[in-house]
Amino acid sequence: MRMGPDVPLLNDHKQEFLLKRLPQTVLGGPRFKFGHCAPPYIYVNQIVLFLLPWVLGGVGTLLYQLSVLQDYCTAALSGGLMLAAAMIIQAANLCVRKKTSLVEKVQIHSILTDEDEWEFSSCVGLETVRFIIPGKKYIINIIFHSVFAGLLCGFGMWYLLPNRIASLYGGNIGGTVMIFVFGWVTICIAEYSLIVNTASETATYQALDTYETVPLMRPFYVFVFIAVDLAHRFVADIPALKLANQVLHIVFLCLPLLWTLGILPPLDALFLWGMEQVLELGLGGSPMSSNLRLLAMFLVSAGTAVATYFIPSTVGRVLFMTGFGFTLSLNLAEIGFAFKYAVISRLASGQLKNTAACCRTLLGWRELIFYLIVLTFALLEASLLHYLLGPQAFSETSLQAIMSYVLMTLLLLTWVLREIQTVYLFGIFRNPFYPKDAMTVNVFVEKQKGLLKIGAFRKILLTLVSPFAMIAFLSLDSSLHHLPSAYISTGFSRSFRMVWQDTECALLDMVIVSAVQLLVFNTDLWWNRSIDTGIRLLLVGIIRNRLFQLVSKLQFALTVLLTSWTEKKQRRKSTPTLITLNVVFFPVVLALIALSALLSSPLLPLFSLPIFLIGFPRPIRSWPGPVGTTACVCPDTIFYQQMAPSLTTALQSALSIGSLGLCSPGSHYLCRFQDRLVWILVLERGFTYCCINIKGLELQETSCHTVEAHRVDEVFELAFEHEERIQTFSLNHHFGNILTPCTVLPVKLYSDARNVLSGIIDSPENRKQLKDDFIKVLLWMLVQHCCNSSKTHRTCGRTPQPKQESPPVKPTEVSSKAIERPASSWKDDDLSVESIEDWTDDSNLFDTEPSKITPKAKGMPSRGGTPRPFFSLPGSVEIHTTADELPEATSMNKLYKAVVLGLPALDTGKQWRMMDFSPLKFSSPYSEMLNLPEEWRTPPLPIAKLHEMKQKFPDDWFHFVLRQLEYFHLQDNPLSLLEGLIKDTALKDLYAQSVLTCYIGMFGIDDTVPSPGHIFRAYNGGLPWSICLDWLMEKQELFQLALKVFRYTVKLMVDKASLGPVENFKELLNYLEEYDNDWCIGLVTEKEWQEAVLQEKPYLFSLGHDPNMGVYTSRVLTLQEFLVQAGKLDSEAVRGQWANLAWELLYATNDDEERYSIQAHPVLLRNLTIQAADPPLGYPVYSSGPLHVPLL
Repeated sequence: MRMGPDVPLLNDHKQEFLLKRLPQTVLGGPRFKFGHCAPPYIYVNQIVLFLLPWVLGGVGTLLYQLSVLQDYCTAALSGGLMLAAAMIIQAANLCVRKKTSLVEKVQIHSILTDEDEWEFSSCVGLETVRFIIPGKKYIINIIFHSVFAGLLCGFGMWYLLPNRIASLYGGNIGGTVMIFVFGWVTICIAEYSLIVNTASETATYQALDTYETVPLMRPFYVFVFIAVDLAHRFVADIPALKLANQVLHIVFLCLPLLWTLGILPPLDALFLWGMEQVLELGLGGSPMSSNLRLLAMFLVSAGTAVATYFIPSTVGRVLFMTGFGFTLSLNLAEIGFAFKYAVISRLASGQLKNTAACCRTLLGWRELIFYLIVLTFALLEASLLHYLLGPQAFSETSLQAIMSYVLMTLLLLTWVLREIQTVYLFGIFRNPFYPKDAMTVNVFVEKQKGLLKIGAFRKILLTLVSPFAMIAFLSLDSSLHHLPSAYISTGFSRSFRMVWQDTECALLDMVIVSAVQLLVFNTDLWWNRSIDTGIRLLLVGIIRNRLFQLVSKLQFALTVLLTSWTEKKQRRKSTPTLITLNVVFFPVVLALIALSALLSSPLLPLFSLPIFLIGFPRPIRSWPGPVGTTACVCPDTIFYQQMAPSLTTALQSALSIGSLGLCSPGSHYLCRFQDRLVWILVLERGFTYCCINIKGLELQETSCHTVEAHRVDEVFELAFEHEERIQTFSLNHHFGNILTPCTVLPVKLYSDARNVLSGIIDSPENRKQLKDDFIKVLLWMLVQHCCNSSKTHRTCGRTPQPKQESPPVKPTEVSSKAIERPASSWKDDDLSVESIEDWTDDSNLFDTEPSKITPKAKGMPSRGGTPRPFFSLPGSVEIHTTADELPEATSMNKLYKAVVLGLPALDTGKQWRMMDFSPLKFSSPYSEMLNLPEEWRTPPLPIAKLHEMKQKFPDDWFHFVLRQLEYFHLQDNPLSLLEGLIKDTALKDLYAQSVLTCYIGMFGIDDTVPSPGHIFRAYNGGLPWSICLDWLMEKQELFQLALKVFRYTVKLMVDKASLGPVENFKELLNYLEEYDNDWCIGLVTEKEWQEAVLQEKPYLFSLGHDPNMGVYTSRVLTLQEFLVQAGKLDSEAVRGQWANLAWELLYATNDDEERYSIQAHPVLLRNLTIQAADPPLGYPVYSSGPLHVPLL
């Protein structure tokens, strides 16, 4: 049930919780707001501990100001005092923990603690200490955090010495006092969070703080400011460093505000984000798909840039940068993986053939040879141009200027060819070259041939022509002939790497640099005079990256602002006020957006409202865990798992020709087919490869999910399916939506068709025919089963002996002693049709003479596993004896059985005799080839019932099935062999009794038309009890065959009702063979169904029931290539909504399933975006691991 737009953003309980947590976050951990009135000493104790660092630091400050000690001595004194205080605080917690550990084992946990209500006894009581000082989980952290607290206090005192501050600001007393006072407040906040009680941070990256790194976050940032001051103290007087120190002393006072707003990232997110930014912007690499790959690539790339500095030869330097730039841009992990298994498979003589073959399908020897050829030519080009042409000044007629024009042409050409591949030009205007009315795969492929040729040409330009043109431009630069410097090594190492790692962006950067150089090369500007081409490219790359982010964030902010009013269901009472504030404070909002772009951090719309904050910087993946390790697995997961390989293949073609737009790490795509929504995230990008993560969203749509999915369908339908109503140069009417349609992808997957079976399953004629068809299908199934088993035995060298007689069936001996067994156990002699004797109207129920008990034959196992349908009388004792010992019990048992079974009295002489299980004697020597297993030949069927049911046995169908068998593997003439099998009455009787017993087990002994409910329950394996069913259940292989046959028969009934009746036996046989080969007919929840989906069975069928409508339904899955619609999402809109999700759930704990920020938003696709987040915050039903897509 959806909520209205004016519901509270937080419920009352969460509002109270947030108001308690927020002051704790601001002050670094002290808890001054409770749900009840706490004693005054609780507040006093926390204030004393909060101000303790200031007091200890003040002692050192006073001693220095009085010239008693030097500054470094006072810093050491304050640090030592703080270390001792920290150890005492943690020791107090340890003592309390030991004292209360024994008591906690016995006492029940107080519910008051869960409600944030504590019972305090005294100022230093156990509960008081436990409340104020929660303590650390690990002893090592107690020591480390205490030492860190001492260092922080000592260096903090040194950092905030009044004399030092006054010297920085020219003796300004007012500024010195303010910095001294508020600076110590900052240090106290950091110290309290470190040694007393850790604050709940608004910037939360990990859901759980396993290693207690959160307390280190605030002291770390304090140390960063102190490090700049120390550098200014001990490094030579540098004006820039002094200015930075002055600015940072002022910013230092704002640290509590930055911590409260969550702008500064946690340490784990900070280091990952820092490595990612340096690798991408400073070293020319790409964000990586895992933290381990990121660390390894960062170290190798940094080592390459450093090694370049120490190469003395300019030619060697160019060769080194060219070679390593190309090598590091490749998918080295997959190359190593392919090489490893290729070698192992050769050494192991094909032992790992399948694995290696699977690997070679993605990366084979042709790719490796191609890489070697490209590397060789790149090295030759760079070395020859650099060595032979020598240093040349840049001019209008120089070769480097000519290469600049070539690069401009290539940029324009590749850019135009990329836009032609998508359905909308620039996301606004309809592309007149895109295929129209392409509703099927064949039509689309035929119409796309022209675009594919254009895409192949663009692919050649990007893969070969553009990189070699850019290498020529770089090799001709005169800066490479200068003495090695850190700037040259860094700039050109990055540039030579970018050529291959991100060819499109590198081409744009070089065009901008060369265009500026062509315009201003005669002007004595800083751009040309002070920096070389490598540094220019680095600066342009950073500006380009941040500018693209700024435009995307502005678009996202504008969308949130406008849709808060234009979408009626998003319009709240506060919306006019928020819009007015955004307009009035537009410069502030713009500054926040610009700062967010500068930090490459998400723009956070608080509660999805136009209240914009700066989220903390985090890696491009947005989530801390490994990719693809968590998902909310359900039965629908299997469909996404099946389509992932085919979708990856389709993406390979689309990404290589550019039909998905500019693909860069952090790009998000959304694919739609029927009820399936696929979310794709680009993790990393390199030369001829791309790494992606595929997520599948839930198929069981909620109301919010349905609203947004309907809007997605509208966006795609307008782009791809309503061609006849669209003009050639029409506009994208959903331009403001974060989803922009790109193209359609031919993907091999299952279409899902659900039909109502009204008029089919409720037709008495169809249900009557179902019973007759069951016998035919079961007969065919049994013959096929026995024939295949015989062939398997012959293959294994076990040829069946002709005329082999089955062993005779011997009666069981009746014990003369009492049988001791549990009262709950049941045997066949307790209740079975076989044991019921002759009953007449004149029979004496209380006859004292012993009655004869019909012996039970071997091969008729007891029904011990079947639940007994009735029980003994309450309070009675069940005694099991033989008939000889207690004749009265036998007579009473006769009455009990007859009454319970409800069998009619029979006239004298009409006995329910069981079948005679004498040895089988086949007239044909090859009938043994089709002989049924011995345990299947003992059905509990009375002779009279067998003769009655034999009329249903289809002799002509049995003969037809025998004629269809293959006898060519036998030596005799197939015609004479077939005649012998047909004339063998023993074989026919054997199949008749087994088939008819299964028939009774599935439909019951009464010859009535089965109801639709019976058919549905039997399809699901829920059959009504009968003696034949008990016998059938004990033969699990036969039972599974009968259940499979029943499902085939239901499918046959549906097909006959839909496609017409079966004309002859040949058509019926074709139906059955198709079911057996191409269909999986079963239940969605069964393991066989899921295996069939993964094995890509062409068709799947299931029978269902809709309790709401009261109808029976069928579900048919058809495997074939379909056109899947794909569009690109605004990556900044996704990151911003994910940042708000993390803040709401991890800090505000707003996990209400009907909260405002999870409601449907047709423009922002808010509900779908939240679903696509990694668990536990999101709930995708499928998430793949990193998939490496080759683009060569």
